[in-house]
Amino acid sequence: MDALPLQGLRVLDLTRLLPGPFATLVLADLGADVVKVEDPRGGDGLRWIPPLAGAQSGAFHALNRNKRSLALDLARPEGAEAFLRLAARADVVIESFRPGVLERLGVGWPALRARNPRLVLCSLTGYGQDGPGAGRAGHDLDYCAVSGVLAANGTPERPLPLAVQAADLGGGAWPAVAGVLAALLGRAADGRGRHVDVSMAEGTLALLSLPLAMSWARGTPLRRGAELLSGGGACYAVYRTRDGRFVALAALEPRFFSAFCEAVGRPELSERQLEGGGAGPRAELEAIFAARTRDEWAAFAAEHDVCLEPVLEGEEPRAEPRLVARGAFVEIDTPWEGRAMPGVASPVRIRGAAAPRRPAPRLGEHGEAVLAEAGFPADEIAALRARGILGG
Repeated sequence: MDALPLQGLRVLDLTRLLPGPFATLVLADLGADVVKVEDPRGGDGLRWIPPLAGAQSGAFHALNRNKRSLALDLARPEGAEAFLRLAARADVVIESFRPGVLERLGVGWPALRARNPRLVLCSLTGYGQDGPGAGRAGHDLDYCAVSGVLAANGTPERPLPLAVQAADLGGGAWPAVAGVLAALLGRAADGRGRHVDVSMAEGTLALLSLPLAMSWARGTPLRRGAELLSGGGACYAVYRTRDGRFVALAALEPRFFSAFCEAVGRPELSERQLEGGGAGPRAELEAIFAARTRDEWAAFAAEHDVCLEPVLEGEEPRAEPRLVARGAFVEIDTPWEGRAMPGVASPVRIRGAAAPRRPAPRLGEHGEAVLAEAGFPADEIAALRARGILGG
């Protein structure tokens, strides 16, 4: 088995909740040593968000496997100094505070760079490190709203929240991973660290690159629920089946739509794919799909090479052979919870190498070990713990 590509990389993770922890989960699954630096007074708030899977949240377990936890009070000078000493030996620091918070704590980019000129700092925020409103509060739905993604989702009558955190993950976590790896690649060439600035609002806007390009080309704004890829096209839509369930038809290219029409015995419909300004023969397709059950359509799709899939619901994806065979779902033995914790594997795979499967840490579980590795003597560690600066 090959070594994972990020083995030997040291990451100090100051992030909380979803976007940052998902980004560092990807780095940890790729072999990085991720130390989750938490406030001794409760740690990452995600630990306590219901439903609990035992002592702590199921969501926390899913996002924080393969990491270690250090409970360190950065609000106290001794804690901030200890963090700077750790950063002097680290490769990456990733944080998700509002702009200026690190500086007020005494561990901002100038202080970090002075201790370690090779360090990469990734700041993951809602609106970036500068510009109007950079310090405003927000969450995923706000970033989807301000970027235009929310307005593009839903029915013509009203926008609807997306079922997944598009801004947190697509607009934040993945750009953070890309930025960190790009900065590390640059450091390998010139020896200098970088400050990576990730704005979730801007990252979410990037998800609209294709729809906006198409709207600009035709000279009219995006139409909620009426674009070819958002419900306006019959060839790219969700249909109800005879048993009241659903299938997804994604026969966008003419050859795929033609193949579907031929397979269902209605070849004449292929010429009408984009009639009515792109709407297509929706009524005819609704009648066709209503004639069979969802599972009958799934069997049909397996037999014919058409872009058609059943809409899996609830726990059904866990039994989908294409996901199961690839190990898309994982279970992590977690002795301190007395059970195995389910999760989703990182989608970045390195063929010939396997991601570790270490449980999410208890708050401050690895504090003494992390400090000792950084050269802190035992008596100093004991003093930090006695004064409540080191917790856990």
